[in-house]
Amino acid sequence: MSILTVDLPQRSYDINIGPGLLGQTGKVAAKFAGGRQIILVSNPTVYGLYGEQCRESLVNSGFEVILSLMPDGEEYKIIAEVLKIVDEAVKGRIERTDLLIALGGGVVGDAAGFAAAIYQRGIDFIQIPTTLLAQVDSSVGGKVGVNHFQGKNLLGAFHQPRSVIIDTDVLKTLERRDYLSGLAEVIKYGLIYDDEFFAFLEARVFAIIDQDEETLQKIIYRSCQIKSEIVAADEREAGLRAVLNLGHTFGHAVEKLGDYKTYRHGEAVAIGINAAVHLAADSGLMTAGEVDRVRDLMGRLSLPTRFPDFDPEDIIAIMHQDKKSKNGKIYLVLPRGIGDYVITDNITEEQVAKAIKEAQK
Repeated sequence: MSILTVDLPQRSYDINIGPGLLGQTGKVAAKFAGGRQIILVSNPTVYGLYGEQCRESLVNSGFEVILSLMPDGEEYKIIAEVLKIVDEAVKGRIERTDLLIALGGGVVGDAAGFAAAIYQRGIDFIQIPTTLLAQVDSSVGGKVGVNHFQGKNLLGAFHQPRSVIIDTDVLKTLERRDYLSGLAEVIKYGLIYDDEFFAFLEARVFAIIDQDEETLQKIIYRSCQIKSEIVAADEREAGLRAVLNLGHTFGHAVEKLGDYKTYRHGEAVAIGINAAVHLAADSGLMTAGEVDRVRDLMGRLSLPTRFPDFDPEDIIAIMHQDKKSKNGKIYLVLPRGIGDYVITDNITEEQVAKAIKEAQK
């Protein structure tokens, strides 16, 4: 097992990474729970695979477990599902000293974490991410929330978990499409932050596709390490942390126009990264060869690279609704070569539309 610490002034916590960690859930929970009740939030698919293992570990550690299941899918990442979790907590008389555990992918983690943030003005929670995307991204950093019909993640809070348990064994039952989708966030880290990590991904494509255990451990550890460093420096996204949004402003628009059903989040991010590298090249920040490297890596990992045939004006309109927009301007993260970045609002709508059209070819 590998352990990373997210070093924050008030709420530092460990990320535990390794195979077979689900059986340690009860021992981890015992470190933080002042009460004897746990509300375990999951979805039927994940709970059917791993729920009883977690529940048994918790019961063996002396906890009473209250189960709250939410439907599976990005379209259910809404406030109504959060309120259902809260209803279960009230019904079960969950107290402020009790603990919430989120067992699932990004939707479960974000919605359950938001419920923990607002229930009785905040209770402690643990993230147990079961998708690659959630393991390398959404479970770390304390950004929790849900979508609004006008846009992605418009309702939310910063609420750090007490611990993150990443059991790499759970990826063995992950659908192929979901596994590959998560690799978009992994590529993001190399592209904006670490050119050597990007080169490692290029060299280990076949091992990544085959889910080689040693390779998986390395990419999960390094991805979490990069995110931990960024979150520690900028917990509430006042500046640096915005770099983690590479491809997301484009991607969130793609998700919305696809009714949150057509594209997985990671697929939308990959599409957004493709548009971002074209925009970066147009702005003189990347060479054509660097753009080709990014597109080639995503293609070899079976990630989508072509932007859907949505009207660029519709994409731009949604981008203006993004929570990172300021004073009517779209703020974008763009790669500067491979391993660096810029954050800018000095991009015209015409340039954005041109990048989208280039990415649609």
